Amino acid sequence: MHLFKKPARWATAAACGLLALAALPASPASAAGAKGGAPAVPARYAQQRLDWQPCQSGALECASMTVPRDWYHPGTGADLTVAVSRHRAADPAARRGVLMMAAGGPGASGLGRPAGLASYSPKLAAAYDVVGFDQRGVGVGAQVVCSDQDAVDALFTSGDLRDRSRRAVDATVARARNFVRDCEQRSGDLLPYITTDQAVHDMDLFRALLGESKVSYYGPSYATFLGAYYATEFPRRVDRVVLDSNIGFTGSWQEFLTGQPMSFQRRFEQDFLPWLAANDATYHRGRTAEEAKASYERLRRALGEHPLDLEGTTVTPNHLDAAATSIIYSGDRFPDLAMLLGVLEHPEAAPSAARKALAEKLKHPLGAQFAADFFSVICQDTPWNHDSAYWVRRSAADSAAYPMAGARELTFASVCAAWPRSQAPRVQVTGRGLPPIMMLNSLHDPATYYEGALRAHRGTAGSRLITVGGGDHGVYQSHNPCVDAYVEGFLVDGRMPTEDASCEGKPLPDPTAGR
Repeated sequence: MHLFKKPARWATAAACGLLALAALPASPASAAGAKGGAPAVPARYAQQRLDWQPCQSGALECASMTVPRDWYHPGTGADLTVAVSRHRAADPAARRGVLMMAAGGPGASGLGRPAGLASYSPKLAAAYDVVGFDQRGVGVGAQVVCSDQDAVDALFTSGDLRDRSRRAVDATVARARNFVRDCEQRSGDLLPYITTDQAVHDMDLFRALLGESKVSYYGPSYATFLGAYYATEFPRRVDRVVLDSNIGFTGSWQEFLTGQPMSFQRRFEQDFLPWLAANDATYHRGRTAEEAKASYERLRRALGEHPLDLEGTTVTPNHLDAAATSIIYSGDRFPDLAMLLGVLEHPEAAPSAARKALAEKLKHPLGAQFAADFFSVICQDTPWNHDSAYWVRRSAADSAAYPMAGARELTFASVCAAWPRSQAPRVQVTGRGLPPIMMLNSLHDPATYYEGALRAHRGTAGSRLITVGGGDHGVYQSHNPCVDAYVEGFLVDGRMPTEDASCEGKPLPDPTAGR
């Protein structure tokens, strides 16, 4: 079994001599207009040298980069350390520059990503030094700390998040407020600076330390938001940009995240359940999508009435919903979810090793370190409604209409409603003044839903959208020849479609294949 295994996609040039200087906006209010004419970066940052050494994995080189805590007031507060990595171009004669990439989340590590990309695409590995980094807040050098793992688990597993009783709702809001209190107490000095805007200035310093006047960029999921902000704030520093599985970066985090309950429910009901019913002979969950959904709900109710002790992990209905929403990111993993349902319904029939592996994966729906960085970014980048009563009403409607992910909306929104009001500058992504940007998105992506990607595309001048069938999250590096041809043709040869285009999605897995 490969339950909960994250996809590899989900999910640097020579050492410096004389270094190019990065741009630094004069004040937060001017950040959106930073075009390279702002004051230079202080010499102690701009003149540092990256001491490249083999990474622990051995496939990459790694180094540490020192950045100011606050790019608008460098020298105020302790500096931060950002870990960076690179995979040198396989063919120096054919090298055309640097391809920078970042991780999703926000909260995932980007340090090892260049190795995966270089392995997947020899064309890109030959044409570019592929570089990555751990965004500030992630990794040992600039780690933001909030609650411990038990408290984060309680945010997402206590009670039943579909329970809309006054007592349950009050408990959800209280847990969210306690999480924010912990963040302020444990990371208060660092917390205001864990934002996308601060991170893109780290990226531009990285570019300068590589000795490059421009970089190309590939980013999936949250990294689309990061890439769109970088291109907007430093438009003269980007060459070719590919944004894969797009967050609605022309709008707010609130607008984007409140659209997710619909898209997770759609993916579950229109893709997973019909697939599960079509494979009833293998999984025995019902011969129609309606029967398969009913079997899921019966299992969920049973876990609510009698939580399952699975090898020391107490499995609740919230664990089931969290697992399901995680697994349906990729159609390749539909068999994992089908097997999970079977194990939870009949644990005695599963091998001990399978039970133990599943229990370990279910134990922590969201890692404490990931949660700290995730909320720091989404609660501060763009404005949020801070009215708790609004979120109680809104989440009740979304929980009823889209229970798969709507039930947890109150938890996410209550954290940001309680978060200290952010002073981060408001960056408006328009695409004006930028080279063409290639965007990729699948139609039923549950996390970065197509409607948000379409709004971002229409709001970004000069962009081209490649629409991919199916619902996978992260469509490049998924062995789709059509997608690969568009991405590599653009990044290597500069071939951008003259208009929007489409690719078929990957077929869903056949669980009987190879038998």
